[in-house]
Amino acid sequence: MPGITLDQAKTHLNVTLDADDDLISGKLATAKAWIGAYTASDPDADTAPAPIGEAVLQLTAHLYENREASLVGVTASALPFGFLDLLAPYRAFAF
Repeated sequence: MPGITLDQAKTHLNVTLDADDDLISGKLATAKAWIGAYTASDPDADTAPAPIGEAVLQLTAHLYENREASLVGVTASALPFGFLDLLAPYRAFAF
């Protein structure tokens, strides 16, 4: 599986305009970096498993849709439901 592209992220987000391309690119890079650190792997590698790609898309969407650390008047979650479950088999533990 090749690394997740901007176009794939936009499709996942259902974004058709180019106005937020820079913003989405930044969120995508952040998601890849976070997941790379969590799993001690390269989410952009051609050999990355499909669950890691799905986790990249979910975290990118979460960061794009929830741009603040806290919101007033809405129910927010720390991470998308099932996100950590997708990454659990790939987590790298450091002691």
